[in-house]
Amino acid sequence: MLIRIVKLSFKAENISSFELLFEETKEKIRSFEGCMHLELYRDLENPTIFFTYSKWEDERYLDSYRKSDFFKTVWGRTKKLFQDKPEAWSVTQLASLA
Repeated sequence: MLIRIVKLSFKAENISSFELLFEETKEKIRSFEGCMHLELYRDLENPTIFFTYSKWEDERYLDSYRKSDFFKTVWGRTKKLFQDKPEAWSVTQLASLA
């Protein structure tokens, strides 16, 4: 399993546009082949910073999603809203406590 964490920094005036875009697309992202989980977080100290957290069966599914026309369209719309360059990490889980 691969976990993908993406940090997104938006211009304050674009936050509602991003939230609407995420609401419109989250189900399709989550139902993309190989996507097992999707969450959206917002930073407590800086409300212009969001994080997406997704779990993928493996890297080939994430790569397939990133090469899809759907992703290219959504990412193109999202990029226009940024304040800073996004950051992304692909990680594996080493431990989990409930």
